[in-house]
Amino acid sequence: MAQVVVLGMDGTDGLWLVDFGAGTVTSINPPSDSELGEANNLRKAGATIVKGVNFAVSVSSASPLGSGFMD
Repeated sequence: MAQVVVLGMDGTDGLWLVDFGAGTVTSINPPSDSELGEANNLRKAGATIVKGVNFAVSVSSASPLGSGFMD
């Protein structure tokens, strides 16, 4: 089973494909008539979509993770 997640961050228009198996993060621009395009439109309107993800947190940089933010 592929281990990928599509992410969009507040304040940005783009979407990112994170492939955990390959260890890569790639910018994607889905066509508006695809499922990702519809999800992106909902996201831009303020919706939060979580499916198959059991934990996610947004931080300003990697340093809070190493300084005990997650303890």
